[in-house]
Amino acid sequence: MTKTILICDDDPVQRRLHSDIVSKAGYRPLIAEGPKPALKILDEVAEGDIDLMLLDLQMPEIDGLGVLERVKPKRPNLPVIMVTAHAGIEHVVKAMRAGATDFVVKPVSVERLTVSIENALQLKTLAGEVTRLQRRATGRVESNDIVGKSPSLRRVLSTAERAAQSNIPVLIEGESGVGKELIARFIQSRSDRAQAPFVAVNCGAIPDNLVESILFGHEKGSFTGASTRHIGKFQEADGGTLFLDEVAELKQDMQVKLLRAIQQGEIDPVGGKQTVKVDVRIVSATNRNLGKLVSENLFREDLYYRINVFPLNVPPLRDRRDDIPELVQHFIARFAASEGRKIKGIAEDALSMLTGYHWPGNVRQLENTVFRAVVLADGDLLRAEDFPQVAQWMGIELPAEPAPAPAVASAAPAAAIASSGTRTANGGAGLALLDGDGHVRKLEAIEADVIRAALERYEGQMSKVARYLGIGRSTLYRKVRELGLEPAEAESEA
Repeated sequence: MTKTILICDDDPVQRRLHSDIVSKAGYRPLIAEGPKPALKILDEVAEGDIDLMLLDLQMPEIDGLGVLERVKPKRPNLPVIMVTAHAGIEHVVKAMRAGATDFVVKPVSVERLTVSIENALQLKTLAGEVTRLQRRATGRVESNDIVGKSPSLRRVLSTAERAAQSNIPVLIEGESGVGKELIARFIQSRSDRAQAPFVAVNCGAIPDNLVESILFGHEKGSFTGASTRHIGKFQEADGGTLFLDEVAELKQDMQVKLLRAIQQGEIDPVGGKQTVKVDVRIVSATNRNLGKLVSENLFREDLYYRINVFPLNVPPLRDRRDDIPELVQHFIARFAASEGRKIKGIAEDALSMLTGYHWPGNVRQLENTVFRAVVLADGDLLRAEDFPQVAQWMGIELPAEPAPAPAVASAAPAAAIASSGTRTANGGAGLALLDGDGHVRKLEAIEADVIRAALERYEGQMSKVARYLGIGRSTLYRKVRELGLEPAEAESEA
């Protein structure tokens, strides 16, 4: 999903210039011919449909500061870059105090505006990620933290919100990686226990001999190694929510004790002499068919009915493929920001490949796959070749990476040296070593031709160009600037 940038300027020439810069940088421009059309667009479109705003300072009727003062209360997270011909410090201070993310002066260069846009979008992503992590650290998850708009996912969230209004035990069923814990945290955040503890326990990851101690706690000296008193997860979650993940993995003896704790609201710590009262809301989760386990006498029927009062089934990712593009863009933005990579999005063929895969590991597998691609990608767009594992799983043969052109032999006869304007057999530019008078050209001119040829061959992917030329990226960027080429333009064409 390409990010959308709203351009608000009353000058048609400036609108066209900024629109061209935005398009070349890989974003989608949305034009507003003045302050009122811009405010109308912002009132009509959803919050996530506009990612950034380029706002002219000097406009009739309502100036840029007036627009900013109206926009920020409604969209506090929308980055706004102020554009003006007036570079006075008082204008900069006013714009920044009003909530502008950056301030650029006309005529703005392509590189300056592109960098400003990239930095503002990256800052927005990082700020959103920090906010999300802060909420998650306290157990809070809002509906916009759960990415996806498919009808099946929205139905799950709607049902979960109804379940949150009471203390009814909830059983969340779904395959591994679909986000069961995220749904459990969403239920907690929507309940009257939102400010209380949310304690998660993976029942399948606890050794059998420690399950009772971890869930119910133990007294000092109650068994070998119990050197101190330890309160269990039930007491940690007192007043809040206890999330029992992979509850089907509990052994039969522990199922009995868990049933008593849920029914009576009290626990017996290992080695303790008194029972302890606890007030805990139970949310359980499993990736197995508990009903089938009950029929096979592998899970207690009475416990099953106690925890399965309000069932929720989270659909696998293959059954909600409409969510994949939004999830992919979310992960790209998050990982590009955290890894310091300037990746704007994903190519259509790559997104089509990801959407067509069945994802047995669900959202978790998709997240890790995108993370790997972001780290290894060369260009500013993720391409199909950045997902070799997915291509292999789907039996898709990716085009082979072009091999570097063979080096010219130093002892080649004069007849084998290409003259200016010749072409090689494979269609690439011939290296012109001689000028029109038959003399050897200057080394700087030959180097310039080599760099231009490499940029063309590798479609402006600066990492590949630097690697095959055998020079560092900083050296390549310097030489490209000296030749009058823009690295940002070369990258955007990749």
